[in-house]
Amino acid sequence: MSENTEAPALEFTGERFTPECVREIWYEHWHRYAFAAELVKGKSVLDAACGEGYGSALLAEHADQVLGMDIDAQSVAHAEQRYAEHGNLRYRQGDATDLDLPDASIDVIVSFETLEHVHEQERMLAGFARVLKPNGLLLISSPDKATYSDAIGHDNPHHVRELYREELESLLKEHFPATRLLAQKLVFQSFLWDVDAQPSIALTHTADEQGRAQPGLNYPALYYVAICARRAADLPQFAPALWTFGDAAESVYAHYNQEIRKIIAAGHQIIEQDAEIKRLRQALAEATAGNPNQPKQES
Repeated sequence: MSENTEAPALEFTGERFTPECVREIWYEHWHRYAFAAELVKGKSVLDAACGEGYGSALLAEHADQVLGMDIDAQSVAHAEQRYAEHGNLRYRQGDATDLDLPDASIDVIVSFETLEHVHEQERMLAGFARVLKPNGLLLISSPDKATYSDAIGHDNPHHVRELYREELESLLKEHFPATRLLAQKLVFQSFLWDVDAQPSIALTHTADEQGRAQPGLNYPALYYVAICARRAADLPQFAPALWTFGDAAESVYAHYNQEIRKIIAAGHQIIEQDAEIKRLRQALAEATAGNPNQPKQES
């Protein structure tokens, strides 16, 4: 994806992702849009709550027309400058819970990591349903409250209404009876693949707490990505699959190795400091022993 590198980066506040973010959050956000790109080919697309605009620009490389909409005027102005080279992409300020768009005018609505930021979730989904064409698709994501917050005692100050899986499915099916739920989680994996051909199937195993390898991906979802339609016939037809995403630079792995090197270096430094402390104490003890008037040092 090309972009105007002269446009200054938006400050990352912890709420709106920017392409300059690194490691886990980078993988999570880019993977959603990379997945969506395959489902918007030749379509008219609304990227609702598009934030910095990077995802709308990625979708514009595949879709017929893309409208990136965000409530934050600064983000919209930034996106218009940074991604101006896409002739089929435009941005505008707007509220995802109060869409000012014609009925049945959009093929696909994408809205990633928006739901948990708004109180009026039902109103937002009703607006999405109104704006979508009868056979339109909604691609939406949201963290699973059970694993994102409850399991680790996390409290994201930018989230106003997180949902459990059952709540998310119930909410979506009020307007989109046909809903297919995908789990997303960044995990550490070892891959085996044929070096002379692209893989056509995925054989997965997960080690349990006793170290026994069990077939399948046995992880709790951290995020859910939902594909929603009014009718099951309008959902994309694909068998249960595994979608992977990575970067050739292996940035997370590089950061991991960097942190390991820092830890090892710190460990060596502690050993050297302990040896120096021991040497100084020994020297002090010897000096004290040679001067009976010197007060004893407490260890």
